[in-house]
Amino acid sequence: MSPQSQSQIGAVILAAGESSRFGQPKQLIRFRGKSLVRRIVDAAKKVRCSPIAVVVGNERIIPRPDPLRFRRGQATKSEGTLVEAIARELNNTGAAIVKNEDWRGGIGTSIRASARHLMDQSPEVDAIMLLVCDQPAADARAIERLIKLRETTKNSIVASSYADTLGVPALFDRSLFQELLSLGDKAGAKSVIFRNRERVAEFVFPEGKIDIDTREDWQKLKEPGHPYHADAGEGSHADCAARLNSMKEFSVGELGSAATGPAHSMMEQ
Repeated sequence: MSPQSQSQIGAVILAAGESSRFGQPKQLIRFRGKSLVRRIVDAAKKVRCSPIAVVVGNERIIPRPDPLRFRRGQATKSEGTLVEAIARELNNTGAAIVKNEDWRGGIGTSIRASARHLMDQSPEVDAIMLLVCDQPAADARAIERLIKLRETTKNSIVASSYADTLGVPALFDRSLFQELLSLGDKAGAKSVIFRNRERVAEFVFPEGKIDIDTREDWQKLKEPGHPYHADAGEGSHADCAARLNSMKEFSVGELGSAATGPAHSMMEQ
């Protein structure tokens, strides 16, 4: 067994955004029976990423069911914050909730906060997997393939290749940790990837272009026949070739674009 196959890989999941273009916290929308944030945490656990840090920040007040009132047959809801709701959603997963007070400053603040947490909690961690909630194709199978590519190529960075760019999911070994900790507030991991282009192995992942950025993106996922149908079972999609054939009718523009505005998007790598 190679030294890299024995590596400890931690996972960072970026979930601090405002979902301003979606209109509600997309971290909590249900996809195939699970919230998006729970789904990506479970995927990281399945491939034995440890520790897992979920960075949050938006303290938006959202309604939540009041169990006592529901038992009495009342529909009244109490209120809580999005951070609290995500923490409840991830209860018993073992994932750490990392609160980023500066999340409005940009995606770089969230990467720095979560990377620092992983390094402080597990100084022995060898690599960091950077993930987002809103890529439905980023399941355990895809993450495992990315990790195996690192083992075979021995590259310091493995980045997903889709839509004529490189981005997340992406894996950075410890030689890049300081660069992640030094990111500017508005700089994403993509800046580290392209600054070290000669050290990058490309994980061919055309499905990575599908993201849930707007309501229109979400509705497309709910259309019958979509390769990542939102209501289908996790084991129901066919092999990669079949999914790619189904994707041909959708253009990159139709499937979503990066959010712009004061709050960083999950896909703003």
